[in-house]
Amino acid sequence: MERQNAWKTYDDNALKELDKLCDGYRDFLSNGKTERECVKQIIKSAEECGYKSLADYIKDGKTVKAGDRIYSICMNKTVALFNIGDKDIEQGINILGAHIDSPRMDIKQNPLYEKGDFAYLDTHYYGGIKKYQWVTLPLAIHGVVVKKSGEIIDISIGENENDPVFCVTDLLIHLAGEQMEKKANKVIEGENLDVLFGSIPLKDEEKDTFKKNVINIIKENYGMDEEDFISAELEVVPAGKAREAGIDRSMIMSYGQDDRVCAYTSMIAMLETEKTGKTTCCLLTDKEEIGSVGATGMRSKFFENTLAEILNLMGDYSDIKLRRCLAASRMLSSDVNAGYDPLYDSAFDKNNASYLGRGVVFCKFTGSRGKSGSNDANAEYLADIRRIMDDNKVNFQTAELGKVDIGGGGTIAYILSLYGMEVIDCGVAVLNMHAPWEVTSKADIYEAYKCYKAFLKDA
Repeated sequence: MERQNAWKTYDDNALKELDKLCDGYRDFLSNGKTERECVKQIIKSAEECGYKSLADYIKDGKTVKAGDRIYSICMNKTVALFNIGDKDIEQGINILGAHIDSPRMDIKQNPLYEKGDFAYLDTHYYGGIKKYQWVTLPLAIHGVVVKKSGEIIDISIGENENDPVFCVTDLLIHLAGEQMEKKANKVIEGENLDVLFGSIPLKDEEKDTFKKNVINIIKENYGMDEEDFISAELEVVPAGKAREAGIDRSMIMSYGQDDRVCAYTSMIAMLETEKTGKTTCCLLTDKEEIGSVGATGMRSKFFENTLAEILNLMGDYSDIKLRRCLAASRMLSSDVNAGYDPLYDSAFDKNNASYLGRGVVFCKFTGSRGKSGSNDANAEYLADIRRIMDDNKVNFQTAELGKVDIGGGGTIAYILSLYGMEVIDCGVAVLNMHAPWEVTSKADIYEAYKCYKAFLKDA
């Protein structure tokens, strides 16, 4: 059952639509390198499409009715969009769920130190990374600093061409004989992923001269003191914009495509969907890369609480109605899959791998080895998904993450399935997944958008 390459199916109109979508996606990636930056862009786009804050509904005591478009935010890192349909919400909702966090390095709360005539920032990596991939790259620092007064300072250093950039250093090849004998996971240790931050000493000082100089610079330019690192969320990410890749411009290369490629296409599909029979939802979460934990992860009660608030504002809340709504819902867990890489052929089962350019990927189960930790979608649900895709001329493929005993991974799918709803993973194939620069096919991005839009409308 080899699937055809989606590029072969496009006419001129489809190619124009594809290019427009991917241009917007590249802008989204370039301007959204943290969860907070993504949420800002999502809310701006949602409000332009008529979405209103759930907090305002609650404050004003407004009734929620069919046709309303509502959004809710959790700690500026997770967002849910709802388009209220005509049918009783107890019949369930159609949900697209993706995540907007990505692997990176976080700056510690007491990070600044000097050593050997350099000033450094100490970091703690976030998510699953190959640590050796993060050295000698131009890096940027994004995030927020919150002063004791409550003032919030937005930080973005390294993206503007006039900004400085940062890096993690590596040992020169001429002296790296011992290093080169180490296993890949030991070549660069986590405690050595420290950011080179400055190298000019402060004159007329005898102690901590390099550290004191950079403190003066950040105070002058960003209004922060050293102690403000305690209440800061600063993320170290690759510097630079998302770019077209390949001489034919068929791909996109960027940081953070796992899982912002699915988050963006889900958002656009949601914003373009008019009133439907069933209520629709786009849920974009944080913390998936570290197990969906914490107040902003999928394991929190944010989604459930938000839905309860909406039911309450409909004047129709009860615990049993909430439970029935969740159990009757359907979800696409919009997350990426490992794209087949011919240079690493031995890691893949070629008959059950996802190929760049062959359309959106459905993964019946994730997990590790013996399906540990997976959601395993029902055959009945898959049959209905096939119907929706074929009826809407969506190019799709099915895949697993890799060979059975090699490894594995998880998504948010199993968490929503605990409510009893039908869930399946559905996303875009990615090369270099979890590396600083990941690669996707424009065709797959377009097919994911078509898939998500078709799913939301099927009510």
